[in-house]
Amino acid sequence: MKAPLLTLVALPLLPSLWIICRLISKDLESIQDSNISDDNSTPTTSTVGAQLLLFIALGIMGHIGTNKLIPSIKYYMLKRGISGKDLGKKGTPKENDDIPEALGIVPGAIFLICLMFCLVGYATNHPSKLLDLNSALLSICFMLFLGFTDDVLEWPWRYKLFLPSVASLPLLCCYEGSRSVVVPIPLRFLLMVDGELTTFGKLLCYFVVVDANADGSIINLGVFYLVYMGFLAVFCTNAINIFAGINGLEVGQSFIIGCAVLFHNLVEIQSDSLSRENHVFSAMIMLSFLGVTLALLRHNWFPASVFVGDTYCYFSGMTFAVVGILGHFSKTLMLFFIPQILNFLYSLPQLFKLIPCPKHRLPKYNAKTGRMEPSTVTTETGKGVKEMANMTLINACLQIFGPLSEEVLCVVLLTFQMICCVSGLYFRYNLAQLIFD
Repeated sequence: MKAPLLTLVALPLLPSLWIICRLISKDLESIQDSNISDDNSTPTTSTVGAQLLLFIALGIMGHIGTNKLIPSIKYYMLKRGISGKDLGKKGTPKENDDIPEALGIVPGAIFLICLMFCLVGYATNHPSKLLDLNSALLSICFMLFLGFTDDVLEWPWRYKLFLPSVASLPLLCCYEGSRSVVVPIPLRFLLMVDGELTTFGKLLCYFVVVDANADGSIINLGVFYLVYMGFLAVFCTNAINIFAGINGLEVGQSFIIGCAVLFHNLVEIQSDSLSRENHVFSAMIMLSFLGVTLALLRHNWFPASVFVGDTYCYFSGMTFAVVGILGHFSKTLMLFFIPQILNFLYSLPQLFKLIPCPKHRLPKYNAKTGRMEPSTVTTETGKGVKEMANMTLINACLQIFGPLSEEVLCVVLLTFQMICCVSGLYFRYNLAQLIFD
């Protein structure tokens, strides 16, 4: 494994491993204390530490299985013509090499197998979560199928926006959490003043429920909260898909987001929060996801020997939507998607065709310098024809830092992803109290 890749893998993962070691140590101490206090008592085997060890073992097996299977499936993809050219290698001896596509099907399939094994053990100790686990399997499986068919058939964008909403229906049907949101302190005066609803508050009550007993600090969104979560699934699946185009970026950003989600889960588990069981459920999914993702990253890192395709982007996006919705931390999840949100907002003029939007907006490779440069698009203005850079975060990075090699560009973008995830965690645990009670 290359040094830049090893660093990018170790930095986000080590904090979570440290917390897991502390949880296991704590469980071992509690078992020893119980044996000392009562020799006749039977020590519990369903501790969180023991469960996490099992989930880690499944993640390691998923990693090994994915790493071994990718070279074999790669051959079959090439044989069936499911391949493409690396547009970032134009002008090099590798520009005409066929690279197998849609290899995201391998980690996706292995991940589902790992979850099925989790179904056996986890549901035994948490029978109330059986429905959640089944709905998670159904939604992720549907998106994995959609992504693979998209790589083969190239679905129009209107289907890519609609079908994730359908895939999220199993999650929404079994959702049993709160549908209320806490209003930020600076905005509560818009709803209630001196214990009375304002005009805006009364108008809002036609659509949602403003809790007058809480002085307007809580709004029950009802069915609109389910609509929001449906949009969350659409955003997660497509946000990773449009923040892509260079070797290792899609898988790398997913790995870093997954590490941030896992760290958040472990912090909540360690603090014995009221939603501890939900975070154990999310950690179970994330450990298997990180195992298969890390294996894929080894093959997709520069120079990539496989392309992950829309298959992986949809699979990873729906996995994040699943843990965010069923783990009841969808708003915290959005803090880890800051680069994807920025990329989406920056891309809006092209996505809505206000500015011409080519099929591929990835940066162009300069064979003379061996570096990536911003790709451009020609648009007509009142002053004539103007050439401008495609509006993506990748091209913006190249405009800020200048031409970079593809590997360095990916490292810079993934470093930004890590900084955003750390900032999101800091906001969640240190600054949120200033805005919310």
